[in-house]
Amino acid sequence: MDALLDVRDLRILLGGRALVDGVDITVAPGEVVGLAGESGSGKTLTALTALGFVPDNAEVSGEVVFDGRNVLSLGKHDLRALRGDRVAMVFQDPMTSLHPMLTIERQLTEHQRVHRAMTRAQARERAIELLDRVRIPDPHLAIKSYPHRFSGGMRQRIAIASALACEPELLIADEVTTALDVTVQAGILNLLQSLRSETGMAMLFITHDLAVMNVVSDRLYIMRAGRVVESGRSRDVLADPQHEYTRALVDALPDTEVAR
Repeated sequence: MDALLDVRDLRILLGGRALVDGVDITVAPGEVVGLAGESGSGKTLTALTALGFVPDNAEVSGEVVFDGRNVLSLGKHDLRALRGDRVAMVFQDPMTSLHPMLTIERQLTEHQRVHRAMTRAQARERAIELLDRVRIPDPHLAIKSYPHRFSGGMRQRIAIASALACEPELLIADEVTTALDVTVQAGILNLLQSLRSETGMAMLFITHDLAVMNVVSDRLYIMRAGRVVESGRSRDVLADPQHEYTRALVDALPDTEVAR
């Protein structure tokens, strides 16, 4: 099967320093791929290139091919058409990823109207359906509310609903459970697994938590200092890590977290 996302020899240099150094990553349609490593390893920066985001003044080489087109060569119009439509992203902090001064309705309907040319009523009905899908209680009331009315876990669910609005082929989930307590984390992971089954979308799941990778991903890439140091099926990598850095990460987990 052809890759939906194919990152080829990606290098990003800023001030002469390699933030990403020769990274190759593929995500097939419908596949969940994990990208794991410590903070500063380059995993989020690598993922952001799928949306055409790179640091100002950075030197970028290689290719980031989405559905046959190199994202790094797209113009502003094509990038706007890609972002939030065919590729969407959910960010780490649910407390800041939603605009505090806008209603949930406004935040879930605007890009639908842009990308799908929906009427206000059609977009509103779709937004209610999305809130129901991500299990927000009483979505007809919730849509009228502002983000501060919701807990961190509920805000993350709303952020996921927003990302799903245009039915993306690829969802990038960047540390989406990091700011949440353990019980809420489990609920978000279960939700993402259900949504993947229902929609068939591919996911690139970024985290520093290998225990999460064991639950959600089909394949796994381990990054360190801007490079991929190990990759393979998630179960295989976690059960029998070959690189010393991966072994150190796995050894730091409680024994119950990794199926050996």
